[in-house]
Amino acid sequence: MSNNGNEDVPSRRRFLQQTLSLIPLAAAGSGLVSLSSAAAPGKTEGVSAHYVPTFFNNDEWAFVLAVTDRLIPEDENGPGAVSEGVPVFIDKQMELPYGYGHLWYMQGPFATAEPELGYQSSLVPRETWRRGIKAVNAWCKKEFQKSFAELSHQQQEDVLHQLEGGKLTFEEVPGGLLFTQMLENTKEGYLADPLHGGNQTLASWKMIGFPGARADYQQVMDNPNKPYPLGPVSISGKRSV
Repeated sequence: MSNNGNEDVPSRRRFLQQTLSLIPLAAAGSGLVSLSSAAAPGKTEGVSAHYVPTFFNNDEWAFVLAVTDRLIPEDENGPGAVSEGVPVFIDKQMELPYGYGHLWYMQGPFATAEPELGYQSSLVPRETWRRGIKAVNAWCKKEFQKSFAELSHQQQEDVLHQLEGGKLTFEEVPGGLLFTQMLENTKEGYLADPLHGGNQTLASWKMIGFPGARADYQQVMDNPNKPYPLGPVSISGKRSV
């Protein structure tokens, strides 16, 4: 991976550079969903448009498409989460051991603790998503007479800010826990190997200068701080365009 040292690197790229080292290896293999044209006008639908979710139902899927589109939107720096298949990644993860919480110790007692002490909730990821989507949609319908996916982008972002700041929470699931779950899974899917559903065009790897599953760049490591000249490669052999 290379870093050109430029202080003017776009904030989106800096965010991904800082995020890559934080993704748990156990969660680095998962799937994604599709967004309706009404929810994201002018956006590239990518693989999500034709994907049939196995865990999320139709209403939940619309929510996942909308929320991932707001967390990593398509912009001048590159494609967004939806067109890269992040919803697909998340849907697939919910049916893997990760989604069922089989990768963690999930016995009580459960308590509120500092993040440094690890995951403390009794809810596994699939429960957090399902309960959270139901609670957020119910709140949005009460406040706006619309589901989350039907809100404007600004309204959706306002809801997310409230969840992130703990101003919006529910008995079924803490708002902060829900936001953290959604953000982490979205970042994981965006930076995952395409084999697992997200990052379908290897856009995020190209953005941060990550070569992927190449085995021919040893010589480049002897020249730090210089961009790697070749595009990234997936575990499956898929190459960037």
